[in-house]
Amino acid sequence: MNRLNRAELQERNRAKVLAAAREEFTERGFRDAKIDGIAERAELTRGAVYSNFPGKRALYFAVLADLAERAPEPPHPEPGRTAREALSAFARAWVARLPLAADERPGPARLGMDLMSEVIVDERTRRPFTQLMKLDAILLGLALERLRPPTSAGRMVCVAEAALTTLHGASQMAAAAPGFIEPFNVVGVCEQLADLDLGDVWQPPHIPYIPQARPADEPWSPPPAMDVVRGGPARLAGDGVMAILGLHRLEAAEEAVRAAVPGATVTAVLVTGDPGELAPLARLAVADLCNCLRQAFPPSAWPRLQVVYDESGILAAAAGVPAVSDGTEAAVRVEAGRIVARADGRGACHAAASAGGAAQAQPAPTRHHS
Repeated sequence: MNRLNRAELQERNRAKVLAAAREEFTERGFRDAKIDGIAERAELTRGAVYSNFPGKRALYFAVLADLAERAPEPPHPEPGRTAREALSAFARAWVARLPLAADERPGPARLGMDLMSEVIVDERTRRPFTQLMKLDAILLGLALERLRPPTSAGRMVCVAEAALTTLHGASQMAAAAPGFIEPFNVVGVCEQLADLDLGDVWQPPHIPYIPQARPADEPWSPPPAMDVVRGGPARLAGDGVMAILGLHRLEAAEEAVRAAVPGATVTAVLVTGDPGELAPLARLAVADLCNCLRQAFPPSAWPRLQVVYDESGILAAAAGVPAVSDGTEAAVRVEAGRIVARADGRGACHAAASAGGAAQAQPAPTRHHS
């Protein structure tokens, strides 16, 4: 029998801890679950659990994220062809995951009932979660905009925010007061939201307060990555904008999308200074949104924005951002396989996306090749 190398052994132990933690959280709930109980179920030491996860909350987030990412998409009817139909289908996909009032047994459907209380209790999780909700609203709003009538204008991110507020509220009430929520009423409310005029107009950042993009002439050779919005390989080699965003700056992704030229690919690369706990929280929040979005919207209406996780920072480093934190905001513009502009700091996404690129930027120093 071949012996496992160090990386393979660590991956196997991590999988065993996740499986054991899922059982422990499902049977006992987050509050009463014990690390010692998880270690015993996994047939590992307490130290082995902590070598893979920094704490019980990080492990809880990881279990929920793993479940969300592995959830099979149930059979569903043809996705919506209008914003109203798609938002209704999105809400139906969302409420279909809620626990049934008649099911009083512990189970996976009730596994996430402690999520919000764990997010709320700590500013370290509350602030990133706020930005993750903003990113979710941006993704849903961009998808809705692609299905509205050609004569309609304006932004639909505020409608998306209202829908997500309704649906997250329904999730919390289903956990706290089983049987109180009538799912069809929730779907009906969300469907009506699509027709509201909330006066939502995009306001670009105030020009004097954003940095100027710096011309560049650097090779661009990104590592392979997964676009979690589409559930497939990210398109990183073509022309577009790469926004490197810490979990406190995710709303800036919209600035890149609104300022980029038509046809350019825009990618939000999510980085964090706390990959052990905040990375799985990010995976969970985006997976919950995208699972429903892919069921409800035709591929032609999926948002223009790609989302990539970069827990190790390798993609950020390839873009010339070697040190990252939750406050990071940096962006590069890519044309013809080269980085032609870059910007850093608040407003960097707008600056890089709106830069003239290779044709209009100030010329970089001439390179002489022997």
